[in-house]
Order: sequence, then structure tokens, then C-alpha cells
Amino acid sequence: MKLFLLLFSFLSTPILASALKPFTSDGCSSFPDGTLQHKDLWIECCTAHDYAYWKGGTYAERNAADKELRQCIAAVGNPEIALLMLAGVRIGGTPYLPTKFRWAYGWPYTRGYTVLSNDDISQINALTP
Repeated sequence: MKLFLLLFSFLSTPILASALKPFTSDGCSSFPDGTLQHKDLWIECCTAHDYAYWKGGTYAERNAADKELRQCIAAVGNPEIALLMLAGVRIGGTPYLPTKFRWAYGWPYTRGYTVLSNDDISQINALTP
């Protein structure tokens, strides 16, 4: 039982790593970057969203980033796509899955929702393209 409690404690504690990987974006991840007629129609929306997800932060910051993605895609004339993408990022972008597009993907896995420290912000600024 003690081993189980120790393991559970370790797995539920976020690891606050000190090394941020350089920013990368895969566009709209597993979603098209645009329509058949305009292949990159909303890729700028996705790249801005990737930047927010790369650096991470609090749960409220994730909600704001997702809302901005929805608004950006709706603004280019695709409100239905915007809602579909919002649903996808809300489900697939959780920091608790080891995906390449999770919240705070620039940091090592298990960082979770974390207020960015001054050191974190310095690293983000140094690695921002």
C-alpha cells in the first residue's frame, strides 16, 4: 500500500522542468490548415494557438487561447469549423496526455497547468521566433 501511495504521489505531482524546447508548430495538428480552395486559410490562427500551447501557463490561459482560436477561425468565415476545432482542442489539448500538441508541449511532459515564473518567461522570450 505504501508503494502505491508513493507512486500515486509521484505521478500526480507536476514536474517543473527548467528546459524549454524551441518553438515548433505543425499548423493545425491533425486538422486541415484550410479548405480545398484555400489550403492555408486558417493556418495563422493555428500557429498563434500553437505558440500559446507551446509556452503553457494556467488553465485560464488555455481557455483564453482556445477562445482566440475559435474567434480567429470564425473571423475568416468559418464559424462551423471554428466550433469543431474548439471541441477538438478542448479534448485533445489536455496537458495530461503525452501528445505533441498538448498544453505546454514546449516543456517536458507532466508540467500541467502552471503559473509561468520569471525564469520561464525569460526562456520563452529567448526562444520566441
